[in-house]
Amino acid sequence: MMQLNQLAYVLAVAEEQSFTRAAARLHLAQPSLSRQVRLIERELGVQLFNRGPGQVQVTLTADGEALLPFIQRVMSDVEATGAEARALTGMARGRLSVGATPSLITQVLAPALVEFHQSHPGIALGVVEAGSHQLVPRLASGEVDLALVVQPVNDPLVATTALFDDPLVLAVAPQHPLASRIHVRVADLEGVSLVMFREGYDLRSVTLAACRDAGVEPDLVSQGGEMDGVLAFVRAGLGAAVVPAIALPSDRSLITIPFTHPGLSRTVALAHRNDRPLPRPARALARQLATFHGASTADWMDQTEEPHHTLADEPTMRSRV
Repeated sequence: MMQLNQLAYVLAVAEEQSFTRAAARLHLAQPSLSRQVRLIERELGVQLFNRGPGQVQVTLTADGEALLPFIQRVMSDVEATGAEARALTGMARGRLSVGATPSLITQVLAPALVEFHQSHPGIALGVVEAGSHQLVPRLASGEVDLALVVQPVNDPLVATTALFDDPLVLAVAPQHPLASRIHVRVADLEGVSLVMFREGYDLRSVTLAACRDAGVEPDLVSQGGEMDGVLAFVRAGLGAAVVPAIALPSDRSLITIPFTHPGLSRTVALAHRNDRPLPRPARALARQLATFHGASTADWMDQTEEPHHTLADEPTMRSRV
């Protein structure tokens, strides 16, 4: 079977017009080079070179002239493949698809991606904004490389690493009857008008489960909202909402009331497929997020890949075309 190194040998002889000079350039013994060229001639069924006395000076045959452009093209593609592999390994180019829940997009993912892009401008970033229940299947299918989700995650193909605990608070407008409270209990939500998130939001299920456990039936005055819409409704005085502390605006347009012990919180985690190596850009972003939030880096974040061994790295496979 024809091998790439044999094509490189043919190309070197054609360029040098000499087996002696080509052998020196390739750091091969001349008999070995001559044997390899004859092997490829035998496999192709054509003679590529007219050999003079002692094979000091050689020229391409008509068949060799016809095949030379194809050989040059193959070797050029090999070098381009090697260059692209090295670029991907060094993250000079590549793609990264990352997902996050809406409340984590603004406060956690956005600043992290700004820093990541400054360090790796050649990586094309794709962002998927969805609830954890929608992101986990996308991780399992390979559509998303890495995601910020809320634990627990129940999918055998998806692994998680906890980043931080995110306390949940009650957000109300300044004129709300509870606005003067220092703390609230979940039991205090009995009869309170709540603005509720849409189906699929972790915050919806966490809030309703906490109310059930406390024997509370809140008055859901609005349902189906996204984070921005829910906060706008609360600001307008439509009702209160249980939201992550990190999602609240810094302009103090809303009053934040913590829940008393044991309080309400959620665990934010990094999620990824557990049955395949994570792309290098995804690992770099994961390490960045873990370091920023003071979380221990997991083994999969600290993995390093062996340098890619490409055909273009071999000295006998380089061409000067």
